[in-house]
Amino acid sequence: MRVKEVADLVGISVRTLHHYDEIGLLVPDEITEAGYRLYSNDNLETLQQILFFRELDFPLKNIKEMINNPSFDREEALQLHRKMLLEKRRRIDRMLGTIDQTIQHMKGEIDMSNKEKFAGFDFSDNPYEQEARERWGDQAVEQSKEKIGKMTKDEQKEMENEWDTIYKKLAVLRQHSPASKEAQEAIKEWYDFLNIMGHYSLEAFKGLGQMYVDDERFTKNIDKYGEGLAKFMRDAMAFYADHNK
Repeated sequence: MRVKEVADLVGISVRTLHHYDEIGLLVPDEITEAGYRLYSNDNLETLQQILFFRELDFPLKNIKEMINNPSFDREEALQLHRKMLLEKRRRIDRMLGTIDQTIQHMKGEIDMSNKEKFAGFDFSDNPYEQEARERWGDQAVEQSKEKIGKMTKDEQKEMENEWDTIYKKLAVLRQHSPASKEAQEAIKEWYDFLNIMGHYSLEAFKGLGQMYVDDERFTKNIDKYGEGLAKFMRDAMAFYADHNK
């Protein structure tokens, strides 16, 4: 779908979609030789996710950070959106009740205490918003995405290719010992690559490797390169961290 078709379908402006593209939040999967943006079904699913976050008043910077997090899970996010919207509805219902009572009070139909006049006002943070930030908004990812956002599209593509090359190399080596010279040389490339994007201490690097196994979303994505790769990387990263202190 072209940008105007997406804008009409969703009910947002073309300008908004252009802005999302410019900041790297929603980049169309294809751009024609004539310069037309073409949005895929995957793009539309991402846009729906973005608009749910916007409805819940998340800043664009935080939305970008979360949906680009490797552990981001769309179904999990939708369940969280539902909880957050129910919480929002609860607050709105209480506020509407306070408005109705205030109107009755003004007409002399009921008496309201000062406490009742402010029932429904709740300036505390939505607990589910904090859950979302903690789940997908870690600092290392934020630093990485901020650096990627400053790169040109060619630089981003080069970075993606390097990422892909390292994973393919590790996948070939996954039948070797994680402590082998070849495995450790390859895992050092991964450590150096990550530190181009953000700052990973050796302990953080080791912890990240453990997350590859503990979090099934990481495991599923990594094992696309070869079954057992996530566990191999965990062990290789742990060995590297322990022997390079």
